[in-house]
Amino acid sequence: MNGDMIAFFILALCAIAGGVMMISSTNVVHMVVSLIFTFLAVAGIYVTLSAEFVAGVQVLIYSGAITIIMLFGIMLTRHDKENEKKTPKLRQFAAGGAILVFFLIMYGKIKDLNFPQGDVELHVDNTKKIGIELYSNYVIPFELMSVLLLVALIGAVVLAKKDEKEEGGGKE
Repeated sequence: MNGDMIAFFILALCAIAGGVMMISSTNVVHMVVSLIFTFLAVAGIYVTLSAEFVAGVQVLIYSGAITIIMLFGIMLTRHDKENEKKTPKLRQFAAGGAILVFFLIMYGKIKDLNFPQGDVELHVDNTKKIGIELYSNYVIPFELMSVLLLVALIGAVVLAKKDEKEEGGGKE
């Protein structure tokens, strides 16, 4: 086992641990923190696979934006802790055993996996290659997406202003 494999297994265990903590936690804020932990571990896995651009997008979009949106949603809703049921210990041990069996099966299959080595160097300047491809062959769809997002932003502002006027009694 080389360093990349060790880093992959550590990051994979961190991602799995974050997912398990998210599922088993009863506090919603702890769930979101566990989700951030999982997203960052997945970004680390992307780095070990030489996909730095995808890792950056993972950190910016998922660990940043999506998590902030989830936190706002959590903070703006009510949560009743008295009616939440506790998970039985037997179910927790069964879930842990199932995760362990799944890990062992996947480890055995991944260890025996063999990809043919080609002359393709995907990890060399992959962010530069994505940028060149995006801004040369796909420039029109890229610009259309930016216009679509701008229209959606303007529409959201207009709808928010309209709701604000309706709540104020219709007076301007």
